[in-house]
Formats: sequence, C-alpha cells, structure tokens
Amino acid sequence: MDRIDVMRLFVRIVERGSFAQAARDLQVPRPTATHAIQRLEANLGVRLLERTTRKVRPTLDGSLYHERCLRLLADLDEMQSVFRNAEPRGPLRVDMQGTIARFFILPALPAFMARYPGISLNLSEGDRMVDLITEGVDCVVRAGDLSDSSLIGRRITLFEQSTLASPAYLDRHGIPSTPDDLDGHRMVGYAASATGQSYPMEFTTPERNWEVQLPYDVVVRGAEIYTASAVAGLGLIQVPRYRVEHQIAAGQLVPILEAFPPPMMPVSVVYPQNRHLSSRLRVFIDWLTEVFGGSHC
Repeated sequence: MDRIDVMRLFVRIVERGSFAQAARDLQVPRPTATHAIQRLEANLGVRLLERTTRKVRPTLDGSLYHERCLRLLADLDEMQSVFRNAEPRGPLRVDMQGTIARFFILPALPAFMARYPGISLNLSEGDRMVDLITEGVDCVVRAGDLSDSSLIGRRITLFEQSTLASPAYLDRHGIPSTPDDLDGHRMVGYAASATGQSYPMEFTTPERNWEVQLPYDVVVRGAEIYTASAVAGLGLIQVPRYRVEHQIAAGQLVPILEAFPPPMMPVSVVYPQNRHLSSRLRVFIDWLTEVFGGSHC
C-alpha cells in the first residue's frame, strides 16, 4: 500500500473502531491492513492506536494524526478532481428511508451508475438515524428535521403532507371540519427513534399552528406499517402525499382537514462534518439534488 492508501486505511480504522471492518470496507486483506499500520507507527516513531479485544481507539498522537489525515485527504481529492478531472471511483455506503428510495431514488439510479461506472454502491434501508462513523456509512437520506449538530445536512426537497383515515374509521368517528373537532378521535402513533415517544399531529394555516396529541391504540416504527395501520382503520395518520396516492385512488384512505395541512416535510442528505467529502460522495449528493430538483413533491 502506498502512503496515501495507508492514510485512508488509518482514517477508516479510527472511524470504524476495527481493523477487520475497515479492511472489509476498503477491500484489502486483514493481514495487509495490520502490517500497513504497524509500518506506519514504526516510521512515525509513535503509537497511533490502542488495541483491545473489543475496540480500537486512537491514542493522543493518533487523534492528531487522524485530524491531519482528514485535511490532507480532502485537499488531495479536491486537487485530483480539479487538475486531473478524475472520474470518481470506489465504494459508497448509503442508508435511505425505504419509501423515498422506492419512489424517487431507485428508479433514477441506473442513470447515476451509467454516469459514474467506477462507483460501487452499498445501499441499506432504515428510518433511524444511524451512527455514520461507527457503522461505516458515508451518508443517509432522511425525511424530517435534523437535530444532530455533529452532522451536515443538505436539504434536497420538501414533501407536501396530508392527514388521512380509512372510510371505515370515518364512518365510526365522523369527519372533523377543523383540528378543534378532533375530540374523540384516535391516531396511529409513530414513535420517534430518539425518544420512543409518539409524534403529535400538526396542522397549519397562515394564521395559526396546531399541535394535537391524540390517544392511540397502536404505536409503530416504520413508514409502511404506519400507512397500513391507517388502512386497517386504527386511526388518523399524517404522511407525505406521494406515499399514499395509490391508497387514495383505491378508496382505502380519505384525505381530511385539507384546509389545515401538516407542515411541509424536509428531506435531507446527511453526512459527518468531520469526514473529508470524497469525490464520489460529492457527486452522489449533487446527483440527489438533481433528482429532486429542489422542488416540492
């Protein structure tokens, strides 16, 4: 391995906390990775990593070296892209919310792969905010507000949302005219990944915002079972409109309180602020912005 490859390996070991996982991410044999770091420490004359049976952590010198590596690698990637016009290459791990991937990203993905054949994508699906560093994920695509200050989020679109219920539910409970008419109604609870508490329902007009915490019989984690619970008549839901057009057309769900829509839902691509932005991650983020066009969906 050359000096730059060893620096990239060291950075990934620090991020993953594991020789084996870093070697797998960078597609190098584990013994090669171990030998490369041993030679690096010998050449520098310092110990960079503390190894235990469960975790690998940087020493004080290792933390300083890690920070320098991040800056140098970022500068190198930028220089190569400017002066060599080099095609981005290598693996890219992306975690996406499933319905966003299914409706928007996956249908357009063949065009991205044709444009950047040197990039190999590893895609996973989830709703929770993963630990990008320890799990070795380069970026995530998420809907909703971002609260983690250690991450950088680039907004790529806003989703219009609707409040909906099944015809059977509305037959039992009636159709409310305003949010103030929701006494006696129930919602399907959607648990926040950070707290486990159910999100309240939200309604807006130019003059007023409502936040209503209705009782619920079921609480879920996951977009698909959230919608399915409403189709089953278990309560009101609020979801991006694109996700339920089929159920609306089929008569399985009915939009209500359309004069009081929920707030628009932002969608962002998120990555760690202390990781150098590789050329492959940069072009992927730019491509996502193209896919959504910065518009409302």
